Amino acid sequence: MNIKTLKVGYLETNCYILEKDGKVIIIDPGDDYEKIAETIKNKEIIKILITHYHPDHIGALNHFKENLILKNPQEQTYKLNPFEFEVIFTKGHTMDSVTYYFKNEKIMFTGDFLFKETVGRTDLPGGNNEEMKKSIDKIKTYPNDIKIYPGHGEETTLKHEKENNYFLN
Repeated sequence: MNIKTLKVGYLETNCYILEKDGKVIIIDPGDDYEKIAETIKNKEIIKILITHYHPDHIGALNHFKENLILKNPQEQTYKLNPFEFEVIFTKGHTMDSVTYYFKNEKIMFTGDFLFKETVGRTDLPGGNNEEMKKSIDKIKTYPNDIKIYPGHGEETTLKHEKENNYFLN
């Protein structure tokens, strides 16, 4: 699977373009629709995944067909040929925060739940410290060799976070 990271919008949200066998999944189309469209060109978009519904993560969403958006995901495994991923509820930053785990590729897209060496804010409307703690405890059970793609900033690994992130200790 090929992963392209686009920095979009005034908060430089990470929009991820996942490509496999000529098909595309977009994660968090935060803004700059033209930049996203130019990157995917004529490839088939099979789904748009949203980690949470803050404006900086959904700014370009209205440019895409409604049926492409994965709405109200359940905590389960989804198979959208050729992609397979698990939805993990990771509440705390918001009550609708989810993480997308691509087990076969050993990668997670965490939105604003988990960043390199920190976690997302819980002091905004819908944030909750207790839910964040539960989500952290849940994510710590996953294998160390998972690569983390956050909603902002640079990639990391779960091992690095377990060793260097104050909130995961």
